[in-house]
Amino acid sequence: MKKKKVAQVQVRSFNKPVNFVLNIVIALFALSCILPFIFVAVISVTSETSLTTNGYSFWPSEFSSFGYTYLFSQMQDKIFQALFVTIIVTVVGTLINSTATSLYAYAISRSNFPFRRFFTVFCLITMLFSPGMVANYLVMTNLLQLKDTIWALILPMAVSPFNIIVMRTFFKRSVSDSIIESARIDGASEIRIFIQIVLPLAVPGIATISLFAALGYWNDWFNALLYIQNDNLVPLQYLLVKIQNNIEYLTQNAGAGSQLAGGLASVPGESARMAIVVISTLPIAISYPFFQKHFVKGLTIGGVKE
Repeated sequence: MKKKKVAQVQVRSFNKPVNFVLNIVIALFALSCILPFIFVAVISVTSETSLTTNGYSFWPSEFSSFGYTYLFSQMQDKIFQALFVTIIVTVVGTLINSTATSLYAYAISRSNFPFRRFFTVFCLITMLFSPGMVANYLVMTNLLQLKDTIWALILPMAVSPFNIIVMRTFFKRSVSDSIIESARIDGASEIRIFIQIVLPLAVPGIATISLFAALGYWNDWFNALLYIQNDNLVPLQYLLVKIQNNIEYLTQNAGAGSQLAGGLASVPGESARMAIVVISTLPIAISYPFFQKHFVKGLTIGGVKE
């Protein structure tokens, strides 16, 4: 039977012309994903004069780094402080989110856990119904007293109901009950089973939810808007949002008849906006291949041999 299955797989494999066409399609799809970011990066180093005269182009007539220079001149030392805050929030928040999500999902995925139905329904209710922004604000500021603290940027997204459901399904399908039972017979505790047996099998799922959590923390600026007034705790995204608002205000008032009209007219509008996109996107785009590496590595790990 095994030899017949192998033969069927060989017959169903694509021939060279089909593989060539599929490779072209995949390459075009990958290029369509990369080109927009390249286009944004090119606009960020294009002079405002060239953008006004010739419009957008992959190869502008005049290059200029004035957009980045303007941003760094406006932020000065604040950009490094904001970047440090964002990195701390992203790293700590991702660790807390992935740990809490994995523990919660593993508990409700086991059939011998007596309260799995209650906690599963509780998770679904929190995912479907939200208390609203006012209730969240009162809890964070009045009850927990976390206003103007770095925990105000971490705890609101520390647990994700959607990620819990994803990991619950992953644990149920990937972690066999026979492995858990054999470990219990050998005398292993629940913590040891989870750390030494379950986690190595769950690397793809944990890498996925960690990527979701890291993207959420990195791109978050709304919690800073609500809870942060201390300039030393402002994350990078919120700082860039404030600079973007300042650029829009200056650009809209560039034609006003005032003493600052000449200076306002020289504000880099489009190039600075695109520079903000590059600064906010490039670090997380560079770190993505490391998560992809764990995806592939985790898929090769198995505990049940047939």
